[in-house]
Amino acid sequence: VQLQASGGGLVQPGGSLRLSCAASGRAFNTYALGWFRQAPGEERDFVAGVIWNGGLEYYADSARGRFTIFRDNAKNIVDLQMGNLKPEDTAVYYCAAAPGYNVYRDIRSYIYWGQGTQVTVSS
Repeated sequence: VQLQASGGGLVQPGGSLRLSCAASGRAFNTYALGWFRQAPGEERDFVAGVIWNGGLEYYADSARGRFTIFRDNAKNIVDLQMGNLKPEDTAVYYCAAAPGYNVYRDIRSYIYWGQGTQVTVSS
């Protein structure tokens, strides 16, 4: 599976941004998909995930209530809609795929990664 993330940019605090990740390859619907982020000098952290059929979404505490993850298996995409953005959301955001049908929050479960897209929240 190859992943290509897009949609990052500069946004003011309180604003919204939608990230998109397009996948190529077979068996897209046998993977859980996730979004992670990494700020300068920090570890890469889990943000949001969705199971193989889109039936369950799960979020980090920092994202819950502000971000929504959505996958479309017909189009092989997974999006992250981000709202009420804060300066602390500034990071490089990565989409990733984990083989299997469970919930995966651990970064070690994800074996395919997109290249990352920069999100900067600043006035």
